[in-house]
Amino acid sequence: MRQALELAEKGAGFASPNPMVGAVIVRKGEVVGTGFHKRFGSAHAEVNAIAAAGEKTRGADLYVTLEPCNHTGKTGPCTQAILVAGITRAVIAMPDPNPDVTGGGTAFLRSQGIIVETGVERRAAERLNEAFIHFIRTKRPFVTAKCATTLDGRIATANGDSKWVTGPEARAEVHELRHRHDAIIVGINTVLTDNPRLTTRREGQPGQDPIRVIIDPDARLPETAKMLTQPSDAETWVLINEKTEPAKQKKLLTVGVRLLPLATTHGRFDMTEVMVMLGENNISSVLMEGGGAVLGSALREGIVQKIAFFYAPKLLGGDDGIPICRGRGAEMMADAMEIDDLTVRSLGSDILMEGYL
Repeated sequence: MRQALELAEKGAGFASPNPMVGAVIVRKGEVVGTGFHKRFGSAHAEVNAIAAAGEKTRGADLYVTLEPCNHTGKTGPCTQAILVAGITRAVIAMPDPNPDVTGGGTAFLRSQGIIVETGVERRAAERLNEAFIHFIRTKRPFVTAKCATTLDGRIATANGDSKWVTGPEARAEVHELRHRHDAIIVGINTVLTDNPRLTTRREGQPGQDPIRVIIDPDARLPETAKMLTQPSDAETWVLINEKTEPAKQKKLLTVGVRLLPLATTHGRFDMTEVMVMLGENNISSVLMEGGGAVLGSALREGIVQKIAFFYAPKLLGGDDGIPICRGRGAEMMADAMEIDDLTVRSLGSDILMEGYL
């Protein structure tokens, strides 16, 4: 099953909005076929493993990280493929999280005389597909809040300089995060200050650019912004005030962006409404890259599920730099947001802290 999980991870960034799934077929103690879900719309992991095993599937065991589907979507049901292949035992890590179909694949296989065991490495399988599970159950994207900060909690100097807070290893990890998320969100101030590309650049490997979502109530995005003039397969979406004057909207439309009009209150969007809109557009995961005002709003409004904070061994040594979060925070320490399942990793000279709200 651990081999199947490693295979599943190869679909990261490509399988979405489908889950990452891996499968291993074993016959008489020997691995005879492996497969994973390579890309949305392509064959599922079980089908790829069966194809790799050929005639050796007869009487074999199947190890798969997610309950096989028993319905027809972009591809046929995997349960039928398992049955036809002559597999006699299926070991499944986790059930399908979709409440409309969970248990259906397992029940069908058992009804056909196939031995089914469940729950092997379930926790690891659920962690692997945490974004998919959240999206299926809530219809809203799984949100990871990311920042790069000094030890004294500053993401930029007072004049906005943020290049570079962290080193090359940490920045490479950020590109991995971008590759794994459907969309990336930043505020217009970050665009105007840093003029970022917001693409995925993986050394020696193909990468999937996330959809770029810019929070820009007043439609200030420059037509010359790097993200609009670079080669990229991903679109740029701009969240604007629904009352933005038509001339400004037309100006942005001419440079190929997609406009998402939404109501504002005192010049700000309701972040829950933003997540609902993104979910309706099939965005299952979001990397929230800030800056401070956007990140502060996201945390206060409770839309963040996970944090990825990169700490550099640096101090700005003053109180005039730009903090991780802007706006009003908790009044009492007892009201502070608590982080569960905190993990710490070294990346070069920097530290990555990840955890769940």
